[in-house]
Amino acid sequence: MNNNKKPYIFLILGAFLIAFSPVLIKDAGAPGTITVFYRLLFGTITLIIPFTISRLKSKEKLKSKGIVIAIFAGLCLAIDMALWATGIMHSNAAMPTLVGNLAPLWVGIGAFLFFKERQTYKFWIGLLVALIGVTFLMIQDLYQPNGIFKGLILGLFAGMFYAGFMLLTQIGRRYLNTISYLFISSLATSIFLGIFVLIQDFEFIGYSSKAWALFIVMGVMIQAGAWFLINYAQGHLPASLVSATLLAQPVLAGIIAFVMLGEKLTIWQICGGIIVVIGIYTVHFAKQKKKQVKSNNKEKEIIVPLPTNQNRIQK
Repeated sequence: MNNNKKPYIFLILGAFLIAFSPVLIKDAGAPGTITVFYRLLFGTITLIIPFTISRLKSKEKLKSKGIVIAIFAGLCLAIDMALWATGIMHSNAAMPTLVGNLAPLWVGIGAFLFFKERQTYKFWIGLLVALIGVTFLMIQDLYQPNGIFKGLILGLFAGMFYAGFMLLTQIGRRYLNTISYLFISSLATSIFLGIFVLIQDFEFIGYSSKAWALFIVMGVMIQAGAWFLINYAQGHLPASLVSATLLAQPVLAGIIAFVMLGEKLTIWQICGGIIVVIGIYTVHFAKQKKKQVKSNNKEKEIIVPLPTNQNRIQK
């Protein structure tokens, strides 16, 4: 596999897998915080063996700075998942997921403020188009009662903490490899979610066999599998690009909900899905164009003679 394409392929595959998450959370029938707690717990257990093998092969010690960042990222992800899953159980699978996908807006602003990561105007146009598509997906749900707006608010705040997770991961992956960062952040998230379960006074046991099966599937397929792919991509691609690509999640979730739960796609969802895809394509094109321009500038470096007979590189 071409190493330049590998992060993009992993990112797309990871986005596809996590699209199953809101549907499975709703189908499990357990409190949202409980479901995501066991998802993280089983996912972390799955990662123990690959993490151990990775540490045995590596001669370098884990960098403390990377560990601290991974723990704080785990806290952000725990808050995000608790709010998001609770919103799903109070409303539906779509609303908190869709509003949570406003995260690229917060990531783009955060990357600009903290990383000085300047985006081209095409990136912002693409992001705006993608968010308009998400709005199309939300319109019909806004007219439904029964906790929809509570799910919206919870999803909105979840998206802010998810943006924090993405930004911290972009920094943390500079100090830890994919499996080490994923294991430590997942372990931290599991611990924090366990604390949230105790605070909310939920029971850790007493759920159906179907729920336990879904807990395990989400832990292995989504937490261990999908997030390994996404974390790998985060180590090679900007956080703003990763989060924008994950906007495909509500589109894919709608398709999966149709197949698994028999939920029909409305004209708003179909139009919104097309607009989101167009926006994501524009974001990718803007990033690729920016990289190509930088590459061309490097190739055009020339040597200019100075009066002192020394040379310097001019771009």
